Amino acid sequence: MKSEKIICRVLTGPTASGKTKIGIRLALERGWDILCMDSMQIYRRMNIGTAKPSPEEMRIVPHHLLNLCEPTDQYSVSDYRDTAERLVLELAEKGREVLFIGGTALYLQAMMHPMGMGQVSANPELREKLHKIAETTEGKTIIHERLRKIDPVTAERLPVNDVRRIIRAIEVSEATGIPFSEQPNREFPTKFEWKIVSTAMERPHLYERINKRVTKMIQDGLKEEVSSLLAEGVPEEAQSMQGLGYKEMIPCIRGEYLIEDAAERIRLGTRHYAKRQMTFLKREEKMKYVDVENPGAYEEIKRILK
Repeated sequence: MKSEKIICRVLTGPTASGKTKIGIRLALERGWDILCMDSMQIYRRMNIGTAKPSPEEMRIVPHHLLNLCEPTDQYSVSDYRDTAERLVLELAEKGREVLFIGGTALYLQAMMHPMGMGQVSANPELREKLHKIAETTEGKTIIHERLRKIDPVTAERLPVNDVRRIIRAIEVSEATGIPFSEQPNREFPTKFEWKIVSTAMERPHLYERINKRVTKMIQDGLKEEVSSLLAEGVPEEAQSMQGLGYKEMIPCIRGEYLIEDAAERIRLGTRHYAKRQMTFLKREEKMKYVDVENPGAYEEIKRILK
């Protein structure tokens, strides 16, 4: 008998687009546990700059995958995927259903596509590196030529714009030493069925919300939060301190520029990040989008995820 798959629901979208508020309302109404899908909210004592859910919000609905490690720790995409999958299975045994909320698209991709051609595990770090290259001016040509050198047959078959398949072919070929074109075509079974929706918003309005969020972070004490982390010994070059809001605030703390300048750098960096998020999420073929500024947005999201 074919075993029934576990449904994993995802509410994603660009930063500051209202995911948390909608997600908490949904989870409360449906009795779901929330699994945070944010690569910065995994760190303890990093609350303001990560827009972590408030204690009140976490009391309303059970939250998981927050505060997983120290700011001095290295934490990979595969670490998150493994932890998230174990947690989903544990909650399913207790009869609990889950809603992932967050905008770290690389986490989503690693969970939805953990295996593929040739039964070769995904390499999230390599994927991220190649995607970043592909988004540069000549990037698509560069990665296509990289594939051509190791597997000219597949390179001839795939157009330059088919970035996802080019990256997967490079990933499999380099991991096994066997060209992708010679790999057995097998899809690794998964225990999960995914229902995913992304919040959408007109870009000017989204950027306005980002600007206001950064202003509030400064008012809430972002500079003091970063100073406290540095004082306890978190290195400036730590993985956690490369996050938006933290890396821009460090030079300000050193006196290299004013806090107003740091705030503007954070606003600009966050707007650029939101643009990259939207680009990344478009690569997911199953993604459905809902304009959250429409009156019926909540009901539409609930319909997609039910």
